[in-house]
Amino acid sequence: MDTFRALKSRNFRLFFYGQSISLIGTWMQKTAVCWLVYRLTNSAVLLGVVSFVSLIPSLLLSPYAGSYIDRHNRYRILVITQIISMLQAGALALMILLRYYNIPGIIFLSLVQGVINAFDVTCRQSLMAEMVEKREDLPNAIALNSTMANFARIAGPALAGIILSTFGEDICFASNFLSYIPVLISLWMMKIVLPPVLKSDRSIWAELREGFHYIAGDKDLLSLLLMLSASSLLVIPFNTLMPVFAKDIFNGDAKTFSWFESAAGLGSIASAIYMAKLKPGKDLVKLLITASLIFSLSVLLLSMSGWLPLALVFMTLSGVGMMAQTASINTYIQTHAVPSMRARAISYYIMAFQGIIPVGSLLTGLLAHFIGPRLTVFVAGSSLIIVKNCVSITTKYRRTAALALLHN
Repeated sequence: MDTFRALKSRNFRLFFYGQSISLIGTWMQKTAVCWLVYRLTNSAVLLGVVSFVSLIPSLLLSPYAGSYIDRHNRYRILVITQIISMLQAGALALMILLRYYNIPGIIFLSLVQGVINAFDVTCRQSLMAEMVEKREDLPNAIALNSTMANFARIAGPALAGIILSTFGEDICFASNFLSYIPVLISLWMMKIVLPPVLKSDRSIWAELREGFHYIAGDKDLLSLLLMLSASSLLVIPFNTLMPVFAKDIFNGDAKTFSWFESAAGLGSIASAIYMAKLKPGKDLVKLLITASLIFSLSVLLLSMSGWLPLALVFMTLSGVGMMAQTASINTYIQTHAVPSMRARAISYYIMAFQGIIPVGSLLTGLLAHFIGPRLTVFVAGSSLIIVKNCVSITTKYRRTAALALLHN
């Protein structure tokens, strides 16, 4: 099928199958960590701390990680990060199996995983171009990777809920540890031919500056990354308030909250499948602007909704818009960045996406404290409309200017 054409590439097929299992294990562990921390402490603040420390390294380390990866063998780095992730999962599983419930230890291991992810996610994304045999299949591979991630986002917590209520937290943690075995087997079975890494006499900090100047000099890349940064800071963290919507606005319980999470996940999967079907040569900037409009309007309408089924529809549409927005930016970067700068360009994508979200989550929570959850979500949707219009105007201006130069 054309939707799964990237799976014809042996290396990407191995990567896809191995990661499918591992990501489900990762989401099982995330769910179990949140449940365990809240069960032991009854502290929403500590829940926020665990989430914050697991994501903030992406903001601080991603540019460095991109420069480091561009200087070394990406495949070897990916194997190393997966082994370290497995060891981290094993340490957490052992702690829970021994009933050594140490909250500072859980927070520290969450921070370790965040540091690993700053390198691992950048490496995985930058290696994807070498996993597919045909360059025109790269957008399809990125979309399939997003589909896999969002399926895991739904299946992992659902499976964790069954295991937590039936067997307990220790099985969830042990399952995540074991889920790294298929990943490592699939990586070792790959036969990737990488371009030779040219040894540089310059310091990594000089290459950091070079990466920054490359991004700053490409106005299209820069505007898309700024848009993603604004979205990660002001809009995407709106889902932090979904427990408040479920419990206080719609008078529901944990099951109601799970409906909101599932609705967003289903929308993301539908959007990722659409992205996978895109033909090569699609205008990604136009798609990005359309996706941002869907995202912003659905968030705005969600803030005003008073009927739960309608709110879930808008939540689903927000998943559609957010996935198409982030996936189109990711695809544009991977297909337009020069190979020698790809990892560094992707690292800024990771920083703008995963790194800024925890800061935005803190800002969203603070704003909701003062003006309430509905108005906070309304502000989030409104801010994206403003950002989208700015990007639309600047993109149209640059294209018009470029056409004028060609005619002259």
